[in-house]
Amino acid sequence: MDKPFDVAALGEAMLEFNQTQPGQPQYLQGFGGDTSNAVIAAARAGARTTYLTRLGQDTFGDALMALWQREGVDTSGIERDAQAPTGIYFVTHGERGHEFSYLRAGSAASRMTPQWLPREVVRQSKILHVSGISLAISPSARGTAFEAMAEARNAGTIVSLDSNLRLKLWSLDDARAAITRAIGLCDLFLPSVDDVTAITGQGDPDAIIDWGHSLGAKQVVLKLGGAGAVASDGNRREHIPGLRVEVVDATGAGDCFCGNLLARLCAGDSLFDAARYANAAAAVAVQGYGAVAPLPRPGQVEALL
Repeated sequence: MDKPFDVAALGEAMLEFNQTQPGQPQYLQGFGGDTSNAVIAAARAGARTTYLTRLGQDTFGDALMALWQREGVDTSGIERDAQAPTGIYFVTHGERGHEFSYLRAGSAASRMTPQWLPREVVRQSKILHVSGISLAISPSARGTAFEAMAEARNAGTIVSLDSNLRLKLWSLDDARAAITRAIGLCDLFLPSVDDVTAITGQGDPDAIIDWGHSLGAKQVVLKLGGAGAVASDGNRREHIPGLRVEVVDATGAGDCFCGNLLARLCAGDSLFDAARYANAAAAVAVQGYGAVAPLPRPGQVEALL
């Protein structure tokens, strides 16, 4: 039986304020949250998508609901909370690249629990996508993410995991333990090289991919930023070179990569063809400001390819 959704994602979405000039107090309002960015990227790539989260009963929550409705992302798995706010974050730009500052403590999403989890939506999806941030926002959210992964595996739903390490949210020891456990529950592991180097001390791409496979991930696609990606199905391994473009803002580039890769897998691409497409999609996205606005449509990606 065909499932009604290609990609379901679970995590926290937030309102974004992105600095447009380094050192200047001008900010462009947009939207963010890694798994939300990924599911919108997948929707723009043609996938049937749904998002699982909790929002405040506030103006920012209204804006996010309107965003998903415009983007064709199903919102049946979203709950509103009158007692907790929608999260906010700021992106600043400087010599060290882009940096994040969060106002998300006690947010509605951080109050998700396994009892809240919309299990039927998970079961109705081909792929469930979660991230290190899904695990980090609170202990109850971590329990919810693990419960969703278990529910997905029981339902024959593929589990996708993006490492997305944010040490402003939790300690390295806690992150290492939770992400290592999550890799053992996923089918497709989508780490970035910086994240895994921080977790393991290992920076060699082949060693990182071997590590992911050894923990249980059947497929691993390692994101290398401007250097491209390495995809592995356990038997074959391929380096996909980066594409030379003018980088304006790298916010959400990895999320764009994940969403496009998942959409192309659902469309029938091989892991390697999907990774090549995702690599090009991320190269398009870094040419604009913000996490959501620059997410590409298929025509833009095909033109770059």
